[in-house]
Amino acid sequence: MAITVQIPTALRRHTAGVSSIACGAANLGELFSVLDEKFPDLKPHLRDEAGQLRRFLNIYVNEEDIRFLGGPAYAFQEGDEVLLVPSIAGGAR
Repeated sequence: MAITVQIPTALRRHTAGVSSIACGAANLGELFSVLDEKFPDLKPHLRDEAGQLRRFLNIYVNEEDIRFLGGPAYAFQEGDEVLLVPSIAGGAR
């Protein structure tokens, strides 16, 4: 089974510019293990010190928020497209 993971521009500095990868992860835990191995610098931007999903990281599967698909228990399906979206704040006065 293959899924595609899209990595947004804001996180690409931690992936040496890689914008997407294909992998065979069956669920979010396996996906994070694949990403940890392939891009160690990305890990602290996805999970906190306790290994929990960062509060301001949104994950979409086929444009649907993973929280509405069962959260971390969601089982990826063949051809799923996963998008990691960190919340970005800031601005000027």
